Amino acid sequence: MLYYLFHYLRAHYNLPGANVFNYISFRAALAVIISLLISMVFGKKLIRLLHKKQVGESIRDLGLTGQKEKEGTPTMGGLIILASILIPTLLLARLENVYVLLMLAVTIWLGTVGFLDDYIKVFKKDKKGLSGGFKVFGQVGIGLIVGCTLYFNSNVVVKEKIHSAPQTIIGGQEAGISDLPKYENKSVKSMETTIPFIKNNEFDYSWLISFLGDGYKKWAWLIFIPIVILIVTAVSNGANITDGIDGLATGTSAIIGVTLMLLAYVSGNYVFADYLNIMYIPNCSELVIFMSAFVGACVGFLWYNSYPAQVFMGDTGSLALGGIIAVFAIAIRKELLLPLLCGIFLIENLSVMIQVSYFKYTRKKYGEGRRIFKMSPLHHHYQKMNLHESKIVSRFWIVGIMLAVVSIITLKLR
Repeated sequence: MLYYLFHYLRAHYNLPGANVFNYISFRAALAVIISLLISMVFGKKLIRLLHKKQVGESIRDLGLTGQKEKEGTPTMGGLIILASILIPTLLLARLENVYVLLMLAVTIWLGTVGFLDDYIKVFKKDKKGLSGGFKVFGQVGIGLIVGCTLYFNSNVVVKEKIHSAPQTIIGGQEAGISDLPKYENKSVKSMETTIPFIKNNEFDYSWLISFLGDGYKKWAWLIFIPIVILIVTAVSNGANITDGIDGLATGTSAIIGVTLMLLAYVSGNYVFADYLNIMYIPNCSELVIFMSAFVGACVGFLWYNSYPAQVFMGDTGSLALGGIIAVFAIAIRKELLLPLLCGIFLIENLSVMIQVSYFKYTRKKYGEGRRIFKMSPLHHHYQKMNLHESKIVSRFWIVGIMLAVVSIITLKLR
């Protein structure tokens, strides 16, 4: 809204300084500041309200140190995160942009699913919350909407690369200009995505159904949409599982968010895309505004969520965080980086799957269930080893930063 206001003031009244709102970097910085202020100011008031309404977390006894002290800590703090993302985005982003609209829809949709789950747990006193089937239905539903939008919407396009012959440049040395991409003026619909660590690293999803013969590309949605649904569901659940100790999911999401913000910026900037030899996606740079608000919301929430937590995000926040990360990565054609970038979410998910599978297997084979980890998800395993929450979170963050750096390096390391 502010973008349109200052654009109007500049066009009609030549307001000095109004042109600064045309710059992605300025609006991104402003989005971070506004989201931080909202999370800190609104967060404090919401925590007081949750205390007043006695919206406290019911802690299941897992035999973990310090667990009882958390009994009654307010939950549904994800509302702070949602507000801190939505308000700056509505104020600063160009709302006609299909990518921005899609991210807003994902935030509201999954935030609502998580809110319903927390509401049933807190106010209906049902510890199971929303049924697993309904959660999956919500995740599949938004995955279907995202997949259809990215496939069928005419504004979701990429620029095709063209190559020229090698030329002699200053210094008399031969330089292969074909090593640097140039982009045609026309935009094209494409199901291509980026494969990390591979030179000229585009992969077309439609290739997976090339066995259908001539015209197979028109059926690419049959493979693309299910993949989108799978990614959204997996990453959303991964964030939800990771949200088990103070600040872990929030800090990890902030690290991932910074990385995705940088990837969106270079993918939507002709000069950087040209230099880095990556896919150029017109209009996706507007997503930098959204992700800046996302990072600011996560960092601001840490003000209250770091150990000892004054509020928990609940499913209201965790489902939305995971879904946002998944859809954002898909939108900028970097979803194949998610196993690396979201390595913390992945290992948390895998630890649960491995633990449950091994327990069932050994119970069937030996008559008693055996465990690989002391407890799953993995962060509880380290708690059982008597490591303090703060140390576990700090070490997971360090690993997350390392994974983020490697993800960024993939832009050139091929």
